[in-house]
Amino acid sequence: MSRSSYVAAGGAVLTTAVLGVLGTDVSSSWYTRLKKPPFQPPGAAFGIAWTVLYALITISTGRTLTRIEHQKRRRFSLAFALNLLLNVGWTWVFFRGHRAGYATVEILALQASNVDLARRTARVDRTAALLLAPYLLWVAFASVLTGDIHRRNR
Repeated sequence: MSRSSYVAAGGAVLTTAVLGVLGTDVSSSWYTRLKKPPFQPPGAAFGIAWTVLYALITISTGRTLTRIEHQKRRRFSLAFALNLLLNVGWTWVFFRGHRAGYATVEILALQASNVDLARRTARVDRTAALLLAPYLLWVAFASVLTGDIHRRNR
């Protein structure tokens, strides 16, 4: 199942990335009018960061799916799917829904899902879990950023 595990993980992550891009609109009048904190990275940083993060998530998940016991694979896969759903959901809530407050709550749910996914992964493959560390750090930063944007724009 090793190659198919990486293909499945990559397909799910690629779908998430495409849906995220489709939901992002940094040129909207709503977004351009937002007061943003001085610690917000330049726009190009987001594309670079997410490309690296999605690659790490794919590798981590592929490794985990390859090594996990068969009876635990379904639960892990459901946790992974929920994580990706929350991942792309933030984009749509924030950029399309124009709801920074709801996006803050949503990204905190994503981070809880990240912690759960990392915990599940660590039980199977420590290296795969370590590959998720940048994802957890980035989403922690993005949580602070989203919350601060909400605070500045009430």
